[in-house]
Amino acid sequence: MNPPFASPVVLQGHGLRLEPLTMEHEPGLRAAAADGELWNLRVTSVPRPEDTAAYIAQALDMQARGERLPWAVVDAASGRVIGCTSYHDLIPAVRRVEIGWTWYARSVQRSHVNTAAKLLLMTHAFDTLNCTVVGWRTDILNLTSQRAIERLGAQRDGVLRSHALRRDGSIRDTVMYSLLASEWPEVRARLSARLQAPPLPAGD
Repeated sequence: MNPPFASPVVLQGHGLRLEPLTMEHEPGLRAAAADGELWNLRVTSVPRPEDTAAYIAQALDMQARGERLPWAVVDAASGRVIGCTSYHDLIPAVRRVEIGWTWYARSVQRSHVNTAAKLLLMTHAFDTLNCTVVGWRTDILNLTSQRAIERLGAQRDGVLRSHALRRDGSIRDTVMYSLLASEWPEVRARLSARLQAPPLPAGD
């Protein structure tokens, strides 16, 4: 049997540690979900705190089927779980992964965390897995997510109309993005420089 295209691995750098998601992360992930009551946002996949164990179980079931590779995002200094993220829609034939199922505790949003986590994931995808492309998708109503993806340097590919169901049962359009391997060196340099720059004053 051929080895899997992508396997669980710890990714660390820029003050973060991405640990393969397990049930041991449930208390920390529950606290992260409660930080800001993020489950009330209809355009995200954040679980209610009481549903965190089921959320992890679903992620691990998808991993067992080769559909998803989930990580807990951990602050390296404190060991605090501050969110989660995943590879999904892995296509070995064209060496493609998408990055998604990403959310963070409210208290670390608008910080270096998203850029740092995405840089770790993209570095692993392009430099270790030799991906030709990394993709993202988001709800057309989630303008915050769209801006964050665009700040990474991904290109907007288009919109899939009436593509998926939201948690409330409404049908969403999905915005698709991608970054090619040929575009990666410039993006890596720019994101690395951004993480090394001093933080802007609050409010900027």
